[in-house]
Formats: sequence, C-alpha cells, structure tokens
Amino acid sequence: MPPRTLVKADPLAVAVTRAIQRGEVAELGRLLRDHPDLATAQIVDDDGSARTLLHVATDWPGQFPAGVATVRALVAAGAVIDAPFVGPHRETPLHWAASADDIAVLDALLDAGADIEAPGSVIAGGTALADAVAFGQWRAARRLVERGARATLWQAAALGLTAQLEAALAASPPREAITNALWCACHGGQRQTAELLLAHGGDPEWVGHDGLTPAAAARRSGAHELAAWLQARD
Repeated sequence: MPPRTLVKADPLAVAVTRAIQRGEVAELGRLLRDHPDLATAQIVDDDGSARTLLHVATDWPGQFPAGVATVRALVAAGAVIDAPFVGPHRETPLHWAASADDIAVLDALLDAGADIEAPGSVIAGGTALADAVAFGQWRAARRLVERGARATLWQAAALGLTAQLEAALAASPPREAITNALWCACHGGQRQTAELLLAHGGDPEWVGHDGLTPAAAARRSGAHELAAWLQARD
C-alpha cells in the first residue's frame, strides 16, 4: 500500500510539521496515535515534490528542539528511516541532517539504522558525506567518518584524511579528479592534502565549483594562509 499523502496546506500536515519543528513531542505523539498511518505519510509541496516526516525533522536549518526525541518517536511509530525525498533528488533524512550539521539528529538516525552509504545526494547522487563536505558542514562530515562512512578522493582531500587520500591516489585517478580533489582540499582548508595533490599534478589555476579557483575556495573558507601560499607559488 502506498504511503498516505498530504498537501502541505492540509491542517494535519500543518499541525504535524509545527509539532515536529517546535519540539512538541507530546503533541506529535498524540497526532501519531490519532492517525496510525501518519508516520509513513508524505507531505506534497506545490511543485509536486514530497517529503516524509523525518525529512520535516531534518529540514534546513535543522537543530529543531527535541530533535532526537522526535526522531525516536517517528521511528517507533513506523517511519521508514531511509525513505527518499521525492523530487529532483533522492536524499534521505540522513542527507538532510548532514546538510544542516545536525550532529544529534544525525546520530539518532544512524542509531535507528539509517544507511550511512545511502545514495541520493544533490552532489552527483552521493552519500550524506558528499552533502556534508560540499556544503562545508565539517562537524557532520567528521562524525559520519567516525561512524564508518567511506570517503572518496575529493572527500578525503577536503577532510585532510591523508592515509585515505594516498590510497586513492595509488589507483592513478585521472588528472581531472586530482584537480577536483585539490579544489576540495582548499575548500576544506587542508594544506597537507593540497600539497600532496599538487605533487600529483593537480591544477591550482582551475576555475571550479562556484566559479572559484582553489585559492579563492580556500579564502572563502577562511583558510587565508593556504590561499596566500597557493598564490605565492612559482
């Protein structure tokens, strides 16, 4: 049976969204008891996209009151932990928690069984770690790695994970991937991995994501010494 759908203006959708994002766990529990199919429902937006209640709990900017208790209440009522967003991407609630740097809720989702390697990111369909790194949500990125997430070449570069980066470089990736990883190392303010990638042929003049060079990406992230070092190279 397909999940129940509610348009976002439906009084029940409004009430449950308010309870979730205000941290009104008792009210959320009442709604879940009164509507047994609510935990698995989807709320449909004006553009036809649809989110689950766990997506509501992890929506930007995140950090909602009683977030952990909310996740536990929804999961206990039958919410599907890895149900994807329905729209231009397929992000799970874990992706959204990572994008909001919401560590407590991220941990609650993983503790409830969320798949740390679930695909669907807006970043090339990747995992929650792709979102966290791309959006500079460094606490979430590091917690995901601590919890067992596998870092790709560019993610390892951005996080300063030298051992993982060296292992990835041993597979002789194309220069384009190395240059992208160099940009990401600068985005993450990681000089050690930036030096390693330069030594492997990364292009420091590449104009990459958001129209920025690696030096400009470093500067945007507040890594001014790294940016100055890059620009001072011969």
